[in-house]
Amino acid sequence: MIPLSVVLITYNEERSIERCLKSILEIADEIVVVDSFSTDHTIEICQKYGARVVSLEFLGYGAQKRLAVAQASYNHILSIDADEELSDTLKQSILEVKNHFSHSGYDFNRLNFYCNKPIHYGGWYPDTQLRLFNREYANWNTNDVHEKIMVTDHQKPVHLKGDLNHYTCQTISEHQEKELKYARMNAGILIRKKAKILPFTPWIKQYFRFLKTYLIKLGILDGYYGFVISRTVARSSFLKYSIARKELKNKSL
Repeated sequence: MIPLSVVLITYNEERSIERCLKSILEIADEIVVVDSFSTDHTIEICQKYGARVVSLEFLGYGAQKRLAVAQASYNHILSIDADEELSDTLKQSILEVKNHFSHSGYDFNRLNFYCNKPIHYGGWYPDTQLRLFNREYANWNTNDVHEKIMVTDHQKPVHLKGDLNHYTCQTISEHQEKELKYARMNAGILIRKKAKILPFTPWIKQYFRFLKTYLIKLGILDGYYGFVISRTVARSSFLKYSIARKELKNKSL
């Protein structure tokens, strides 16, 4: 089999990291963790499972994940987050791919769990992710948020069977805090671009985000949590443009 490096970035992930590590043991020839100076037991848990831990200051999601890829010993990489785990079917698919690795990249569906409930609508599934790749032809871009793996040889990824389980939020308040963080980061992007934001733009963005998530993408079929998710991401859109507009307005004074 061709050797595979599994790489992760972490910061205070003791709640979920063990589940993730257990799911990759069978397919990993090496586990590399780039940690941003965790203050909990994350590093100890990673070392318990044989991971090589490198401590580096957080530079943004894309840049940090590129750093993790650079730390790997092998060219074939599986990049996974601490709150994710391989399903048994996906694990078997990756084991089969390790016999040949004929393509630059491989993608698979991600099943997101919200308050431990699987979410199938609202644009949350299949949520296809390209995470298995040859770093000679693919790597993460350097975006601070909405980071993505780019394939330089433009070869179409092969789709693998099985889900990547993503335990995104354990509570509604956790989701709200995460979306506030993303709103601020996305606002920073708009500020750097000096985007033109009208007074009513935040309200329009909020309205259409809710409409798109809850009705067009059928978040309504996920019941109560479908509504909560739609409302929360809509609020995030409002805050993104509201924060950016306020900051740009202050800079122009």
